[in-house]
Amino acid sequence: MNPYLEIHPEVQQALAAGMPVVALESTIIAHGMPYPQNVQTALEVEAVIRKAGAIPATIAILDGKCRVGLTKQQLEHLGKATGVWKVSLVDMPYVISQKLAGATTVATTMRIAAMAGIRVFVTGGIGGVHRGAETTMDISADLTEMGQTSVAVVSAGVKSILDIGLTLEYLETKGIPVVTYGQDAFPSFYSRQSGFPSPLRLDSPQGVANLLHTKWELGLEGAVLIANPIPAGQEVPAEEMERHIQEALRAAAQQHIRGKAVTPFLLKFIAAHTQGESLEANIALIKNNAKLGAEIAVAYFR
Repeated sequence: MNPYLEIHPEVQQALAAGMPVVALESTIIAHGMPYPQNVQTALEVEAVIRKAGAIPATIAILDGKCRVGLTKQQLEHLGKATGVWKVSLVDMPYVISQKLAGATTVATTMRIAAMAGIRVFVTGGIGGVHRGAETTMDISADLTEMGQTSVAVVSAGVKSILDIGLTLEYLETKGIPVVTYGQDAFPSFYSRQSGFPSPLRLDSPQGVANLLHTKWELGLEGAVLIANPIPAGQEVPAEEMERHIQEALRAAAQQHIRGKAVTPFLLKFIAAHTQGESLEANIALIKNNAKLGAEIAVAYFR
């Protein structure tokens, strides 16, 4: 056992018994939604996973430890506290060594999940190649981590604030299979369409589980991205969302927002300018992803 890893007893028992476990990130709690929706959503997502037959394991960094599985009190702390770090891999040793509170991004959650032996991870949307990356070189560590860590990532596609086309190209270069669940079009987080076809399509949790098993049995390290479109009745049309994204990008440029502060700023701006419609979509898609992620985990461990 890694000395920096602290696994909740319920999660530890499930892993030891060969039961399906689903990892969850914590950035969405500390940086992705306002309180109390963030904590309420986190608890509801965990309930969705349990109902589908798996054990949830929300991951964060607290008191110098990588925590795999959080108590309700720890979730409340992350949801309310100010100054919680948004922890990517570059920050991880600093935050742990200084015993700071940290909410984990996709990349960090994947790494900690793999350390704990968890194979399936659910998030809202992954990071990727930012718009304008040809000059800023702003590419999320999520992508490089997916190239080397063997955890399935269930998301609603790539965050629509990013350059989806370049992100798909980067994923192909890294040898990361991209599978859209139940449709031929690759989704764009808030919307079911992105304007890009999906590289691959599968229509059942068992089909996804078979792909995961085959990939890793072949010795092909790295993630599989499972893009799960937001339910049709809860999406924000792509054209409408793009208008808000352009406004948000202009505001970020005017205020000189850069680096890891960009994504939280854009999401908060868009939520404010869509009268909460984007927040409702965000909550709907993470629950939808949790259900599919749990079904895939159950099928994989079967």
